Amino acid sequence: MPDHLHLFCVPGELPVRALGQWVRYWKTLVSRRWPWPAEQPVWQLDFWDTQMRDHHRYDEKWSYVRMNPVRAGLVGAAEDWPFQGELNGLSWH
Repeated sequence: MPDHLHLFCVPGELPVRALGQWVRYWKTLVSRRWPWPAEQPVWQLDFWDTQMRDHHRYDEKWSYVRMNPVRAGLVGAAEDWPFQGELNGLSWH
């Protein structure tokens, strides 16, 4: 989406850091590499998080995120949106 993004993440190490710390770290890394300095600041100060406790919620949220560009009229089908994908699959146990 042109004005926001969705990230699905899971802790990669223990002890788990607070999500806010990780989001600030990620935003800092992206901002430092942002190719258009005139657009700084890139991020709003806060963020919205949702905790998913089972795979049903994950499937629902993933579908919602994939359909965002379709609902916004940016593409006709979710698979046509070029800015989507997975870096690593998240599995539920």
